[in-house]
Amino acid sequence: MKRAVISAALSIFLCASTALAADRMRIGYSSISGAYVGIWVAHDAGFFAKEGLDDQIILIPNGTQLAQVTVAGEVDIASLGGAAAISAALSGADFKVIGNNVNKLIFSMYARPDIKRVEDLKGKKIGITRIGTSADISARFALRAHNLDPQKDVILLQLGAVSSIAGALKAGSIDAGMVSPPTLFLVEKLGFKEIASITDMNLAFPNPAMIVLGDIIRKRPDLIDRFMRAYVRGVHRARTDREFTIKSYAKYTTVQDTAILQRAYDFYVAKVVEKAPYINMTGMQNALDEVAKTIPAAKNAKPEQFVDLRFLDRLEKSGLLNELYK
Repeated sequence: MKRAVISAALSIFLCASTALAADRMRIGYSSISGAYVGIWVAHDAGFFAKEGLDDQIILIPNGTQLAQVTVAGEVDIASLGGAAAISAALSGADFKVIGNNVNKLIFSMYARPDIKRVEDLKGKKIGITRIGTSADISARFALRAHNLDPQKDVILLQLGAVSSIAGALKAGSIDAGMVSPPTLFLVEKLGFKEIASITDMNLAFPNPAMIVLGDIIRKRPDLIDRFMRAYVRGVHRARTDREFTIKSYAKYTTVQDTAILQRAYDFYVAKVVEKAPYINMTGMQNALDEVAKTIPAAKNAKPEQFVDLRFLDRLEKSGLLNELYK
């Protein structure tokens, strides 16, 4: 009996010591999108914990706001639209892009059934998340592609979150809106029609990008290396364990429709999310060009100044990706 008590006490002590030894890491993400599957699965599978990280993943459904929260030191690693990250950096924020979850814009414009073409939206209301976010950029890109001026020909309404755009479509308070999977599949099921697929346009873009404060890069680069290892393990688990990943999708999206969750999995995991958070520099330049339309300083900037590739380089040299995908 005495031995059992001592053993139990020792076990509690060791667990407490491990918890105390873990480094806190707050990971922010900016929308309910399947693009964040690597973060969700890495958390749910305990990969961050195995790297000695006491991780907390936080939804802040606005890229601009998430950038501000990161600058304030309330988030350690943030995943948000690349344009919002570049805009903040040009405004003096001390952080770098260390990787991209996805390297293209993933949005569609859905509208009321009576609206057949993008051109029919002249004078109409279009829901976006916030000005400067990937949803906003996608809307403007689609409008310009169909000879509509985003500033004059339509009304862009900031609704805060993709789920809010779906709600506004359902309520009839907007005529069209920018959505991404799995919300895209929900509005489709409700009878709304896709009139433009930005995804099919294959526009290279950091969507989303991962950013880290310069202070962490300088003082605790090991935290970022551990995050990267856990993240790629999360993506690998997503690619190899469909059932586990769909449960994560259901948890974070709150979608319970199995068919929609399966479609979201097939779309993101099979086609969109990078095995490792590689950075497409053409996409970074596209984001910079977009930012230059509103921030003059972007015109003389280079995409390389916003990026720190050392963590991706170390990840590649570690052999972990070869081990996972052998």
